[in-house]
Amino acid sequence: MNLKRLLAGTALALGLATAATAQQDSVKAGFIFVGPIGDGGWTYEHNQGRLALEEHFGDKVETVYQESVPEGADAERAMTQMALGGADIIFTTSFGYMDPTINVAAKFPDVKFEHATGFKRADNVSTYSARFYEGRAVQGTIAGMMTKTNKIGYIGSYPIPEVIRGINSAYIHAKKVNPDVEFSVIWAYTWFDPAKEADAAKALIEQGADVILQHTDSTAPQAAAQEAGDVITFGQASDMAEYAPKPRVSSIIDNWGPYYIERVQAVMDGTWESKDTWAGIGEGMVKIGDITDAVPEDVKAKAEEIRDSIASGDYHPFTGPLNKQDGSAWLAEGEVADDGTLAGMNFYVEGLSGEIPQ
Repeated sequence: MNLKRLLAGTALALGLATAATAQQDSVKAGFIFVGPIGDGGWTYEHNQGRLALEEHFGDKVETVYQESVPEGADAERAMTQMALGGADIIFTTSFGYMDPTINVAAKFPDVKFEHATGFKRADNVSTYSARFYEGRAVQGTIAGMMTKTNKIGYIGSYPIPEVIRGINSAYIHAKKVNPDVEFSVIWAYTWFDPAKEADAAKALIEQGADVILQHTDSTAPQAAAQEAGDVITFGQASDMAEYAPKPRVSSIIDNWGPYYIERVQAVMDGTWESKDTWAGIGEGMVKIGDITDAVPEDVKAKAEEIRDSIASGDYHPFTGPLNKQDGSAWLAEGEVADDGTLAGMNFYVEGLSGEIPQ
């Protein structure tokens, strides 16, 4: 009996010791950024999330970051350096960092990794993303109601599911309020290149587009629209409010701070686990920026109605009837797209012209 008690006591002590070592009083958090923190868009908002971490935890958290890291081998080197530098958790904030994140995580099993917008996980790798397509539904509604030429331009970064979802969602909702609307898509093959983004915007405007949407990160399309005159744009990933009230009429704002705080807290508590997170307007990860006075009241009311119905869960932006571009049936009346299909979306919906680059 005494031996049993001794063994039980030893096991309890070991368990408590393990739990104690799992908890941390302080955390070093690293961030790998695809663009400059001053891009005014995607990277700017991720950096705002980093700053929110520092404000929330004070001296309990040290943050480090590297900006403008190309996707590929350079990213792998940057992540490795951060891990060797003592980072407890590393946030890698671009789709093209997916394989580098997995590769580096395998070499540092005690470091936690969080990859934004990807789909590959490991024991020490989580994924997180926002349902940007919900915001595109709001933008498409405004665009369809405000266009005078019925021509809407869309600047795509890379032909990946995240971007294709956004194009489809914007088009579906523009078409709902304006059956005559047409979309033109230009692929920039970059996340951040102001010159390329400006050239794409100018080309779309020359084709007659008086509304420009974008899934790239700089404010160059807004500047091009402002120069052209009667063309409206939307802030991408951030409010880009310096261009208000025209030509920017609203925006999608990525709100990463609460997620970063939650995941670092989990590291501190010893409760961090690998998981997938995909949150939207309802959870506050996607916000709709101020709808400016340049938007007529009836358009604003319709946009807010869409926003609120998505937030409450009463409406899903991909609700049938919807067909694929080739006319084949996709969603029946009232049927809602499942997350698996959305996560791997590689097709346009019916009505969109052009091919998705392979």
